[in-house]
Amino acid sequence: MTNTEIYKKTLGFSIRKLLVDILSFILFVGLCAAGYVILDKATDMGLLGLLIGLVVGLIVVILISRFVSYKLKAGQIAMMTRGVTENSLPDNVIAEGKAVVKERFATVAAYFAITSVIKGIFNQLGRAITRVGEAIGGDTGSAIGSTISTVIQVIVSYLCDCCLGWVFYRKEISAPKATCEGAVIFFKHGKTLAKNLGRVFGLGLLSLLIVGGIFGGIAYLIFSSFGTAFQTLAAEITEAAARGEVNIPPILQDPKTLMLVAAGLVGLIFWSFIHSTFIRPFVLTGVLRNYMESGKNDIPSEESFRMLDSKSAKFAKLHREAL
Repeated sequence: MTNTEIYKKTLGFSIRKLLVDILSFILFVGLCAAGYVILDKATDMGLLGLLIGLVVGLIVVILISRFVSYKLKAGQIAMMTRGVTENSLPDNVIAEGKAVVKERFATVAAYFAITSVIKGIFNQLGRAITRVGEAIGGDTGSAIGSTISTVIQVIVSYLCDCCLGWVFYRKEISAPKATCEGAVIFFKHGKTLAKNLGRVFGLGLLSLLIVGGIFGGIAYLIFSSFGTAFQTLAAEITEAAARGEVNIPPILQDPKTLMLVAAGLVGLIFWSFIHSTFIRPFVLTGVLRNYMESGKNDIPSEESFRMLDSKSAKFAKLHREAL
């Protein structure tokens, strides 16, 4: 199967996850707005109500993500992995993907335990690389370190998905041991995987400019019709800042710039939805194919595990658990 064929057959996971994300976003905005309106009318403390609604909204979004979205994302990675390793996919990829996730991770806790370790390993190793730039010193070193950190975070997100794919592929061994193997694969075959970076960052930046710009512009036009609301909110923010209750930058105390920031955030949120739904999965298919081929041709050994023990405490701990 080609990358495009795998992408098309597994796109159903992304569509369903997008619908869940949109529902989560609507609930989040609704709770924030409700908190603001209720407390503003009851006690004239709309800003406090907004913060309460924000906290409640975040909790709801996290719960939805943890118990719904994870199955869709993990199922998609499982089916992508099968497509690139077995060159075929079942007719009902959605049902099969969910079944594979349930088989490999019987509980939500088991899934998040492994994924958190994967992220921890790559983030820990990434921070070590970032410190190389910061060690130069001065503003130049800080800028280099910050740039490296941003690049690494993008790479880490793809590596985590690839490592999870390897855990699904190596179903005959324990998940902790497969995770160790997955982490080693990147560091043994980094040059092979690096050829995907141009596509990763190029398509990501292009979609941000186009999609983010379009939705941010639409949001700004809509917000322009609610100028009074932004004036009221900016005034409350200014009063709170003057009382010293919160440290809020001046840019958020002006109604016009507050509107721009809000529109920018909306554009960023919708870009995240669109990019993660339609663009990132396509890029991930190619990255995952190179990753799996590298691993299949050179399955990491116990000696390879010891190479990373000294570089990541999280990896060393997982290695001990896998023995």
